[in-house]
Amino acid sequence: MTADMDEFWVFGYGSLMWNPGFDYEEREIVTLAGYHRALCIRSWVHRGTQARPGLVLGLDRGGSCKGAAFRVAPERHDSVLAYLRERELVTNVYLERRLSIRFRDGRRGQALVYTADRNHMQYAAGLTVEDAARTCAISSGKSGHNADYVRNTVDHLKELGIRDHWMEAVASRMEVLIQAA
Repeated sequence: MTADMDEFWVFGYGSLMWNPGFDYEEREIVTLAGYHRALCIRSWVHRGTQARPGLVLGLDRGGSCKGAAFRVAPERHDSVLAYLRERELVTNVYLERRLSIRFRDGRRGQALVYTADRNHMQYAAGLTVEDAARTCAISSGKSGHNADYVRNTVDHLKELGIRDHWMEAVASRMEVLIQAA
């Protein structure tokens, strides 16, 4: 079974899940194979600065990722695509792709997805829970504190019934560090 291939779906795995910033017709929980959610992008704009980078999520190779897919009406395709490119490609650390997603009912479809560019200078591979928690506890940028980004992401994952044990561990350790400061 496949979804209508003419439909325009956008895959959210981080802040897009809780703050898409565009109108959509439908939201579904889906799985993207071949990539996993990771705090693997040094944020120099939204959650940090070049002097003190924060960390934001990227889709890194390997595993799978549950997230939210948003179906956009055909007449909004161009405006949503322009908005997403302005939002997600600020420093070109993400690669825009169309990848296969699997819906809970078994259907498959295509979605617009932003994956981490492993060759970009902002890519941060293989961080430990401790490293990520320390960075997120102290960083902030034009969109606010990095800790708020981590909290919002973890809270919204839970609301959607999605467990991400690594993100939960980072959030827990981050809170301990913030309380100790």
